[in-house]
Amino acid sequence: MARSDFRPGNIPAKPGVYVYRDRFGTVIYVGKAANLRRRMSHYFQPSQEQRADPKLRSLINSIDTWEIFPVKNEDEALILESRFIKEYAPHYNILLRDDKRYPMLKIDRNERFPRIRLTRLKKKDACLYFGPFPHGTALRKLSEYLTKRFGLRSCKSLAPDEEDRKHCMAGTVRDCCRPCVGEVTDTEYMKRVDQVIEVLNGNIRGVSEELKEKMMSAAASRQFEKAAAFRDILGNLQSLCGNRVRSFEHAQLPNAAGMEAVADLHKALRLPKPPLVIVGFDISNLGTTFAVASLVCFREGRPDKSSYRRFRIKTVEGQNDFAMMNEVVKRYFSRLLEEKRPLPDLLMVDGGKGQLHLALEALVAIDCPPFPVVGLAKRNEEIYLPGRSEPVVLDRNRPALKVLQALRDEAHRFAVSYNRQLRLKRISESLLDEIPGMGETRRNALLREFGSVAMIRKASVQEIVDRVRGIGVEFAETVHAFLQSHK
Repeated sequence: MARSDFRPGNIPAKPGVYVYRDRFGTVIYVGKAANLRRRMSHYFQPSQEQRADPKLRSLINSIDTWEIFPVKNEDEALILESRFIKEYAPHYNILLRDDKRYPMLKIDRNERFPRIRLTRLKKKDACLYFGPFPHGTALRKLSEYLTKRFGLRSCKSLAPDEEDRKHCMAGTVRDCCRPCVGEVTDTEYMKRVDQVIEVLNGNIRGVSEELKEKMMSAAASRQFEKAAAFRDILGNLQSLCGNRVRSFEHAQLPNAAGMEAVADLHKALRLPKPPLVIVGFDISNLGTTFAVASLVCFREGRPDKSSYRRFRIKTVEGQNDFAMMNEVVKRYFSRLLEEKRPLPDLLMVDGGKGQLHLALEALVAIDCPPFPVVGLAKRNEEIYLPGRSEPVVLDRNRPALKVLQALRDEAHRFAVSYNRQLRLKRISESLLDEIPGMGETRRNALLREFGSVAMIRKASVQEIVDRVRGIGVEFAETVHAFLQSHK
């Protein structure tokens, strides 16, 4: 939108990414915000230009158009911002030193006694990386707690000698299990490291319960400062590890999965028959160019990946999740009806009454025979059914609820991974445009023949000449040399 069209009231007060372009349409700045309305208003305040330093003033004066990309949380905003900066290399992100890398945690299991380290650079090595994370201070405190909780070493020396051990405060106060002097074996130490890795991968239940007990005990003893410290650590653990895994990793399936979950769902929702086949949709809309949707299928309470489907949004422009959901529901079920394939036993949509109504409306529009459809609202995990004003609220530990949560989270993971795949492919393919003499015709011919930049890179000069019409030896040598130098 044009700069003159900016109105704070039209900007959502949500996390997201904003993009500024100059009058030539070139991306000049990409920013992340926890609150888009507040952050962007800061740029367009009349008084801001007067107070700003010369570099910021130059950016403000150069803005001609803007675009926003609202997302679900700050983690998604962080990832999207990073991708846009890598893709567009905006001038003012470099000039204003705002192209910072966000912190990650690093563990090198090849060390004899691995430790948790903070880093902002992910290298192509054999180390394990966790992140990036948007909150550096919280991440640092969490790293310190996990190091002490599991007794990992915090010293920087790879092979501590007698002088190092003499001045080791962590060993003195028993925050370290002291593997360097043989108080634990190498195997025992690696078990501690593996426990930390499990926590960072999202398995936080055990540590969370332990922190809650310590917090309640301290509060009961009127040690309120100590209780507050445990509370803060617990909050950091849940926000940095728990929520991230739910948003971006594979769904955690219920312990009581399978037919037990199916039977419980049949009973809890009073369905006409056990839902042996359940499908769910999700939209990933981190930008208007690569809006996608996913469908996942559970059979007998377990993922059936052979039935998963991915969709590129075709008819909807802009960021309209409702319209996108309407499109993919119609497309999928129209195909089922056309091919005379059986309908699922249950369709679950992510959301409350509005999303449920939308799904039913799409099915009616294509004359689909009726079958059970439910909505699962995230906030309180309420289940909405057609014709009922009040939702069904199940115990958080019931297999029926857990299988629906697993389905929803798996659909989200699958959609986000597809969106990420398309964006990375776009970034990879844009490398071809940097080759001297490369035009649209040659670029499309290469991709059509080889399928990807990676396959072009593997091809020899002679293969390129033989397989792609219109490309001679000289240009093929240019392509080959360029791609080999940009691995």
